Amino acid sequence: QVRLVESGGGLVQPGGSLRLSCAASGRTFSNYAMGWFRQAPGKERDFVACIMWSGTRTYYADSVKGRFTTSRDNAKNTVYLQMNSLKPEDTAVYYCAAVRDFPVVAAAGYEYWGQGTQVTVSP
Repeated sequence: QVRLVESGGGLVQPGGSLRLSCAASGRTFSNYAMGWFRQAPGKERDFVACIMWSGTRTYYADSVKGRFTTSRDNAKNTVYLQMNSLKPEDTAVYYCAAVRDFPVVAAAGYEYWGQGTQVTVSP
């Protein structure tokens, strides 16, 4: 079992930045690739980014490429999502998730999920 807890969400103006964190506990964190997803009201849960267990490879959705960066610190059992140049369409609940393979873009492929953190981009 892997327990994931996201933090760092909030309200930000368009063009601003936020950094989300996802703290893991339980089974060995470094055995898992980590993904980020987001879900806006009335929409499906969409892939945002993922990072290999070693942190040496990442993969991004086209909608966030060049604006978002994911990283991880295995010593701290934490994965991060740095979000820059935020747009109103980035507004959603953001989730982190754990999976053994990389890259995995389908939400159904992930084993463990956090509870989510709200990100709102508005003037």
